[in-house]
Amino acid sequence: MQEQTITALRAALTAQQLPFAQGEPLAPHTTFKIGGPAAFWCTPRDAEQLRRTLQLCRENDVRVYLLGNGSNTLFDDAGFDGAVIDMRGLSGMEGSDLDADAVRITAGAGQTLGRLCSKAQTLGLTGLEFACGIPGTVGGAVYMNAGAYGSELKDVLESVTFLDSDLQLRTLPAADLAMGYRTSIFEQNPDWCILSATVVLHRGDGAAVLARMQELLGKRREKQPLEWPSAGSTFKRPQGAFAGKLIEDCGLRGFTVGGAQISEKHCGFVINRGGATCADVVALTEQVRQIVEARTGFVLEREIRVVK
Repeated sequence: MQEQTITALRAALTAQQLPFAQGEPLAPHTTFKIGGPAAFWCTPRDAEQLRRTLQLCRENDVRVYLLGNGSNTLFDDAGFDGAVIDMRGLSGMEGSDLDADAVRITAGAGQTLGRLCSKAQTLGLTGLEFACGIPGTVGGAVYMNAGAYGSELKDVLESVTFLDSDLQLRTLPAADLAMGYRTSIFEQNPDWCILSATVVLHRGDGAAVLARMQELLGKRREKQPLEWPSAGSTFKRPQGAFAGKLIEDCGLRGFTVGGAQISEKHCGFVINRGGATCADVVALTEQVRQIVEARTGFVLEREIRVVK
């Protein structure tokens, strides 16, 4: 980014009293613990601050990356030469009765799925148990239609409120969001910005909901390498197979490039064994992809987002 642009954006953000920092290291803000600094690190506290921050970035031709919990993001070693916007300030939650059986909960895009699931369990609501161990935020979960154990967010999603390409406030029902396997209309419109999502859950037994959540969390701890930094499942599930099984069958358990390694506990995960770089992870995933395609015919597609 040119110094003139940096000076202009800094002055504009300061003039409007919008919170930001410069040169913020990105590694601590991702579950992979990888990534260089952001030219600008913006931390809006509400939707209006977010809208004004986005407007100023556009006016100054500064590219933007919206970051939630950083659980599916791999930043480049050189960092991000633009503005990374921390969405966690948009974390409100409110509920309302829909009818005798159902309850709506609206959660901000920066709210974690874990806290949303906890809220549902406290209220004795069922439908979100599958998501209790997914480490992302509501916005990220909508963006990629997060799912686990045979369920997806689209199963309980009612609507999403967002800023469109013109930074106008819009709300669309879930049926209009093109929710598919790890994708949505927001992936096809990257300049849209999710503000909140509304889910519809059903009244149930709080103790039973908690028991199911604990069961699923136990399965995650048993089968996934949660003790190491990673970005979760590295590859999307190919039609007719499972990425982890294909990788294992190709003898790649423990395969290592630099500090990045195919987990010995679950071959669907690439972990940071210590000091891994973005280049290490990209090189490893590319070699794995080539080997799996050559030996099995299946083409693996990365699920994690590589941001340069």
